[in-house]
Amino acid sequence: MSTSIAGVRIPDSALAREATELVREAATPLVFDHSRRVFLWGTLRGREQGLTVDPELLYVGAMFHDLGLTARHRRTDQRFEIDGADEARRFLHAHGITGEPADRVWTAIALHTTPEIPLHMAPEIALVTRGVELDVLGIGYHAVSDEERAAVVAAHPRPDFKNGILAAFTEGIKDRPETTFGNVKADVLAHYVPGFVRGDFVEVIKGSDWPE
Repeated sequence: MSTSIAGVRIPDSALAREATELVREAATPLVFDHSRRVFLWGTLRGREQGLTVDPELLYVGAMFHDLGLTARHRRTDQRFEIDGADEARRFLHAHGITGEPADRVWTAIALHTTPEIPLHMAPEIALVTRGVELDVLGIGYHAVSDEERAAVVAAHPRPDFKNGILAAFTEGIKDRPETTFGNVKADVLAHYVPGFVRGDFVEVIKGSDWPE
């Protein structure tokens, strides 16, 4: 039976149910609830903008977007966003969704921490980012109604979420600091990992093997 939250129906297909359980088992309650909220915010923002989306693809993108922070699915040799994107594509392929739709979900997850660019791409890509931005950064907070916001948070609470998600980011990326070069997660390590020194784009250029 499908659940409706703030007027948004949670997909109830076999694929969506399996995605839900995979994330529930791999992630902390904080990350699970955050991921569900990302789907809900993304859907609400899409309605506001008159966008047509595939709800299953948006759901998988939202649910898998932070899997790279989990102990079960994180690696140490690439950005955490790519961990989640790769897992989502494998999951979709296993369910017979291949080609452009699977690549669309991969891109939605891989780019969800890259400002602005995803917003100019396919709706599912843009709305994963919209959902993340609203839940983590408060961007678009007033684009949803007070009633919608209350209904979403009642279903998926966010106790001490700001501190909790920053701790989850730190835990998920502290063993691969080099992957934060040029992206927003360097700010997290600069705040929470003693001795972290962020990469400097200018120094990389000046220090390259080119003579001039």
